[in-house]
Amino acid sequence: MKIYFMGICGTAMGNAAILMKRLGHSVCGSDTGIYDPMKSALAKADIDIFPGWNPQNIKLCWPDLIVVGNAISRMNPELEYVLAEQNFKYTSLPALIGENIISQRPSLVVSGTHGKTTTTTLASYILMRNSVNCGWIIGGIPENLEDGGSRLGGSTDNSPFVIEGDEYDSAFFDKRSKFIHYRPRILAINNIEFDHADIFRDLIDVKRAFTHVRRIVSPVGAIVENGDDDNIASLEPTPWTRRIKVGFGKSCDVIIKDFSQNSESSSFSISGGNKQKFVEWKMQGEFNARNAAMAAVSCAALLNRDPLDLDLSCLADFGGVKRRQQILLSGENIIVVEDFAHHPTAIKFTLESLRQRYKEFALVACFEPRSNTAKTNIFQDAFAKSLSIADRAYIGAVNAAKIEESRRFDGKKVAAQNPSKFQAFESNAALLEKLQTDLPGLGKKVLVVFFSNGSFDGIHNKFAESNKARCR
Repeated sequence: MKIYFMGICGTAMGNAAILMKRLGHSVCGSDTGIYDPMKSALAKADIDIFPGWNPQNIKLCWPDLIVVGNAISRMNPELEYVLAEQNFKYTSLPALIGENIISQRPSLVVSGTHGKTTTTTLASYILMRNSVNCGWIIGGIPENLEDGGSRLGGSTDNSPFVIEGDEYDSAFFDKRSKFIHYRPRILAINNIEFDHADIFRDLIDVKRAFTHVRRIVSPVGAIVENGDDDNIASLEPTPWTRRIKVGFGKSCDVIIKDFSQNSESSSFSISGGNKQKFVEWKMQGEFNARNAAMAAVSCAALLNRDPLDLDLSCLADFGGVKRRQQILLSGENIIVVEDFAHHPTAIKFTLESLRQRYKEFALVACFEPRSNTAKTNIFQDAFAKSLSIADRAYIGAVNAAKIEESRRFDGKKVAAQNPSKFQAFESNAALLEKLQTDLPGLGKKVLVVFFSNGSFDGIHNKFAESNKARCR
């Protein structure tokens, strides 16, 4: 079958495209935001990408099936052509995955506002290192999973499949949350906060989506949940399946304790029943310790084993995920970090972790309001509060022309709250120029972290490249 992915460079879209290619299908697609790491991953899989939206792309391919990404909306030239011609079968990405990749396989669906990508990667890594031939789709590029962000796994219906389950809608024609399509045997819920203000009205609306997916969890499966999260605790009971609470609180079924970290590593213990496992690894922050515990317990539940009945020594070698606290430059006097965080809570967690890990460094945060929610002013004060953890914060350009002015994120208003700490810029190029100018006066040792769920116009890489000399 010839399959065309409209919006192929999204991490989930690209990884699904790679899997469909491995299944023997002919695959190509189009996008406008063509950049690494997905650009390289698709090139390695020998998948053609057409730049831009052009009906000629579809005419050239004449696909049997078109997968429409959830970022594609009406008035997209390719979509309008498909709808006008009525010659093409189309579907959403989640429907494609649920029907063609997961199918009857037992699935571990990792959900929540934060930590989905890292926890999905951890679960896949733990299963593989415990000799389980699983498949996965991850919304990112893992550092040390050989098959990258996607893998088919075993060929039988008993081969587990791990997938990142997003509460965002499936496509312009299917407003159900993506994870509804994934038929969870095990559902992991890391946390629940208000997000995706473009499709959810409020926190109650978000919680309703999680209530829906909990209703389809297998009776022979389980819900593994953050036992410290009040929003999860407020959801309706699930008498049709068991629930396992994981967290730092003493009332949890599996407890994380004795967390500590330094500039090189962190450590913690996970205890449940009569068992306890000690973990020392390269990852930082209590939030990552929770991600690891959630992944381990979810994997054990998937295999019908005791929560701590897996070998977790493999976590010592876990390399993380690209763009999640990824160090671009490391020297005695300067460190440059890229992070995918685009929600105030995620930024807060990362800055707190970096502050604790690199106590002797001045901490500088650069933030690009890029997601559909971040471009609005709904979290404007929350972003200001989170960014204030840094010693200095540079706020990049806001591409929000389609959002009415009264609802747009206003970087200048944020900067006005604390002019000595915050600066806002009309362009990311201007931010880079000012950051370079200010750098000598920021401190003898400086850590600069770039927060964006997009490209940040490549300024993070330019900044790291231009300051390599300071590492010598």
